[in-house]
Amino acid sequence: MIDVAIFGAGRIGKIHAANIAAQAGVRLKYVCDVHAESAAELAQRHGAQVGRVEQVLDDSSVAAVVIASSTDTHADLILRAAAAGKAIFCEKPVDLDLQRAQACAEAVRAAGVTCMIGFQRRFDPTFESLSRRLEAGEIGDPEMLLVTSRDPGAPPLSYIASSGGIFKDMLIHDFDIFRWILADEAVSVFATGSCLTDPAIATAGDVDSTAVTLTTRSGRLCQINTSRRAAYGYDQRFEVLGSKGMLQAGNHRPTEVVAATASQVGSDLPEHFFLERYRAAYAREMAHFFQAMQSGAPVRTSIEDGVKALQLAEAAATSWRERRIVSLSA
Repeated sequence: MIDVAIFGAGRIGKIHAANIAAQAGVRLKYVCDVHAESAAELAQRHGAQVGRVEQVLDDSSVAAVVIASSTDTHADLILRAAAAGKAIFCEKPVDLDLQRAQACAEAVRAAGVTCMIGFQRRFDPTFESLSRRLEAGEIGDPEMLLVTSRDPGAPPLSYIASSGGIFKDMLIHDFDIFRWILADEAVSVFATGSCLTDPAIATAGDVDSTAVTLTTRSGRLCQINTSRRAAYGYDQRFEVLGSKGMLQAGNHRPTEVVAATASQVGSDLPEHFFLERYRAAYAREMAHFFQAMQSGAPVRTSIEDGVKALQLAEAAATSWRERRIVSLSA
């Protein structure tokens, strides 16, 4: 039996706790959260106990930790868990500071522990199917990637103010998709942004709508468009243009029923939020973490992937602020 502790009992912590509990041979032993009532409620739901960080790290029976707490706690918990010899699953981002994220990666390598970063989109069945078909050569050599990533609404201003900005908070997933799908690295990033959905977001020093263009070392192109507001639901799709055709991955809907009448043809709106859209992806990534941990195989979304996505997010933020193309070494 693998004993596990989870840091964070918020909405993503609840998702991960349920997926931990669903793994054969895995037991959620501790739940840690600064909000005592949330920790107690989640612990009771899964037959765990409320714990403290020091208690978890000192408990030799705990083989793995899942970090689903606020972003400002990620780096410290990664460093401490690595020093304690625990396997680590951590939600994105590793940290908001690139140098600190790199220090975490170095600590993980030195400790020799399994460390996986929560880029759940790589585990989405639709996206994963496209990736496999691309690798099989169905559309020849990939040349261009177009990514659309739109939320149904912005988070509270209090969250935006401490999030690190839209490039590090929201687009970091899209930067990981870029690296994964094109299997290439960026040599330049150009980003623009505006406040089009809520002027108050500008007062927090952020934007709510962006357009990013990346060029890879082999000359491939990627364009990412994002918005904090899509009135019709959670819009997550991308397409790859290749030398022999195109592959598209579209939105998920609650049902695939299409109604056709004399006045219109209609279907369900896309699923409304990321918790629904990526329900299967969250379950599959957690299963992968424990499989990799037990087998010693590499994880599919490593801490190095987390650092590289953060590097792109930082480059995009610089490009937007300074209104210039940012060059990267590849």
